[in-house]
Amino acid sequence: MLPTILRYDFDRQFPKEAREKRDVARKQLSDNIDPGVYKAQQKIAATSAAENDFETIAMEWYNVQLSDKSESHKSRSLRMLRKELFPHIGRRPISDISPPELLMLLRRIENRGVVDTAHRAKQTAGQVFKYAIATGRTNRNPANDLTGALRPKNKTHYAAITTPKDVGKLMVAMDAFSGTYIVRSALKLSALFFLRPGELRHLEWDEVNWDEKRIEIKAEKMKTRQPHIVPVSSQAEKTLLQLHSLTGRGHYIFPSQRGNSRPLSENSVRVALRTMGYDNNTMTPHGFRAMARTLLDEELSYRIEWIEQQLAHEVKDVNGRAYNRTKHLKQRVEMMQKWADYLDMLKVKEQGCVLSSMD
Repeated sequence: MLPTILRYDFDRQFPKEAREKRDVARKQLSDNIDPGVYKAQQKIAATSAAENDFETIAMEWYNVQLSDKSESHKSRSLRMLRKELFPHIGRRPISDISPPELLMLLRRIENRGVVDTAHRAKQTAGQVFKYAIATGRTNRNPANDLTGALRPKNKTHYAAITTPKDVGKLMVAMDAFSGTYIVRSALKLSALFFLRPGELRHLEWDEVNWDEKRIEIKAEKMKTRQPHIVPVSSQAEKTLLQLHSLTGRGHYIFPSQRGNSRPLSENSVRVALRTMGYDNNTMTPHGFRAMARTLLDEELSYRIEWIEQQLAHEVKDVNGRAYNRTKHLKQRVEMMQKWADYLDMLKVKEQGCVLSSMD
């Protein structure tokens, strides 16, 4: 026991933190615990926890288990880890992650309106936990305890291609399509505008605002009965200008082969896809919307409300009011140009792969 005067001087001269450490050391000694040994053990435990956090093990899983997978599969898995999982549980010791904690993370994704992405995040996390069990870093897979906890996946009424590599193949096939220029243009603008098929077929030349580089669709033509704006990318503008030289004197951008007074047949794009080798179980005209929605979110990381508004879905603000047609227009203009550039990039990449395979 320190003399009273020495104890007083220690309390005066040393900060509160040092006094607390002194008290802890005294308590450990009274419990027959060597403070030096205890500190070393804590340091080892902290190092072990850092080496066994979710991100470290997930990257190990990625490098080991996905080494023989396609580049598109690897890219999609890595994006899922970095965008959806690492920001929330990346630094957590994997053995400490509980089912409620994982569910809270997945609920955040659900609440963005992307239920299918939440299911894929759960699947990816589950594979990481399974790998951690096999390598002795944890003994439980919390993803298995969440069966039925998420909302059901969105029912797919229209088949759609949603992987980057397959979209690249589709873009190459569309370029090589030997049908009429009007149908080929309808295919291209289906991908660039991702309107509903009926909305695309009924586009009129007087809805094209050349100065503002956008298409302004009347409310009565939209499913939501709200006017809609489609920003026109430079690629889309080029296609429209070429089309205008063919059909610009008429009413519709895509007139029927039977006469300019009628729009393109509802089966024209579907038949073109079939001619290219895409049946109704692989890709449909309506599938261009799901294609854009998935890749804009998962690959290009655009905000869901911008994507939803461009899809002409009813999107409401925090006060429950529907956004007007010009809301986020500046951001949507940038997004639509980025989308067109992304499709071009996928096409060029696929063309390179085809040429390489021929060498």
